[in-house]
Amino acid sequence: MQRQWWQASVGYQIWPKSFNDSNGDGMGDIPGILKKLDYLQQLGVDLLWLSPIYPSPLADEGYDISDYCGVDPRFGTMADLERLIAETKRRGMRLLLDLVVNHCSDEHPWFQKALADPEGPYGQYFYFRRGENGAPPCNWRGYFGAGVWSPVPGRADLYYLHLFHEKQPDLNWSNPALRREIYQMVNWWLDKGIAGFRVDAIVNIGKPDSFRDYPADRPDGLADCCNMLAEPSAKAHLAEYLTELRDNTFRPHGAFTVGEVFDTDPAELAAFIGPDGYFSSMFDFAATCCGKSPKGWWAARRPSPTDYRDCCFSSQKAAQGVGFLSNVIENHDEPRGASHYLPLGFEEQPRAQKALAAVTLLLRGLPFLYQGQELGMTNKPFASIHEVDDVNTKGEYAACLAAGLRADDALEVIAHYSRDNARTPVQWSAQANAGFTAGTPWMPVNPRYRSVNAEAQQADPASVLNFYKKLISLRKDPAYKETLVWGDFEPLYTEREGLAAFWRRADKKLLVLSNLSDEAMLLPLPGPVRAVVANSRQLPPELEQQALILAPWQALVLEME
Repeated sequence: MQRQWWQASVGYQIWPKSFNDSNGDGMGDIPGILKKLDYLQQLGVDLLWLSPIYPSPLADEGYDISDYCGVDPRFGTMADLERLIAETKRRGMRLLLDLVVNHCSDEHPWFQKALADPEGPYGQYFYFRRGENGAPPCNWRGYFGAGVWSPVPGRADLYYLHLFHEKQPDLNWSNPALRREIYQMVNWWLDKGIAGFRVDAIVNIGKPDSFRDYPADRPDGLADCCNMLAEPSAKAHLAEYLTELRDNTFRPHGAFTVGEVFDTDPAELAAFIGPDGYFSSMFDFAATCCGKSPKGWWAARRPSPTDYRDCCFSSQKAAQGVGFLSNVIENHDEPRGASHYLPLGFEEQPRAQKALAAVTLLLRGLPFLYQGQELGMTNKPFASIHEVDDVNTKGEYAACLAAGLRADDALEVIAHYSRDNARTPVQWSAQANAGFTAGTPWMPVNPRYRSVNAEAQQADPASVLNFYKKLISLRKDPAYKETLVWGDFEPLYTEREGLAAFWRRADKKLLVLSNLSDEAMLLPLPGPVRAVVANSRQLPPELEQQALILAPWQALVLEME
């Protein structure tokens, strides 16, 4: 496999609204990001992905874009963004923007012109369809829990398609004129100096040739819109559009791209991230999807540490020899990784968080951290549904009630899975509002900020933050880079519950052992080894014996002598 500049990088997602506020208005902004670049550089990350900073009504927190070539005044100015591009480059870092082109905002000029004349040129930028007998064109349910068709104001029996919020109309990629506009926009940003894009919800651009009903899967009589992704015509169109997008934008610029791609057949993996793939990389969502149900969050099963390990190992084996995955435990759409994958009662324990970090950062592929993950930030407490901001969470709460759950049980369900868990302000210090803002934060901070914050952890050599730094430094160390970036992956001891153990092999042989349980484990050793990293203050003594006892929540990186 040909080596690329980005493969040895470590990514970091910034959700600007909750990262750092520079002007006291309670909302994070680009100048606030600039103030934290030294912190990010010291952490060791190279690729910074900014969630949307474009003008938006914020119906879906910026993923409803009303101007693709602007900066929302809430976040700053274009000059601020240009300075951020320059300052990241000066530090040897690169900036990625979010590319959201399955849909736009209903306030985008394209959609406003389309509403004025659905049969006109801009009407072909979207999906307008006639209903039948007073019903929408088909029975699909969108990603946020409601139907995907909304009526066009003033037009009897005419609907527009939106797989997400009703204020996020889907763009019609079958229209060459639309595609040309998108390619022009993408190249405009790449020419401005960004390194590439995280590509949002992109598999949804491949729509089937016809919109038909699917068997209902909930009492509402609707069916999951994801059914359409398996239609042969949808797959064919997706391949056509992604190839054209790559060849007209990403490839000429040598850009890095990471796709938000779910449920990919391993046989199709090479099409997405192989040497001639649509993207440089794609996120591994196998573990985040584990236990989820088409019925909704109320029917989901929380994954165990063993589930997490098995999902990761399965993805690793599928991608080996094909391409590079981007490994994640959390992002802006998921609960906090420590709260989701660690058992109840252990999610706040630093040693358990470090054991999880060792797996995430040392698998083959590109690690992507989410803001605050490196501190061990956890889910926030919810006292009431009225504290929820996220549109998706509100839809799932309604689904819980429709399924017969009591209000307090429904609140417990959504409190675990809510996207708001990841959107609380970053915990910079123990000062008021976690040091995030001098004003009133747009969302309340997690009350754990007094004990869990960057300022305290920077001063503590045994902190979660400093363990993340240690792992990132190991990955970049010239002595181990060849092995940890490009080396092979081989699982070990998979019969042991709660144990993530694997080899990384190239010029060196590294054995990663992470006990994701509260029970000690006696493990045989393959021969004399030397401890390289441990998630405790002291490295183990000489490891020339035949076996070792791996303590609860202990993580070790061992090098074969």
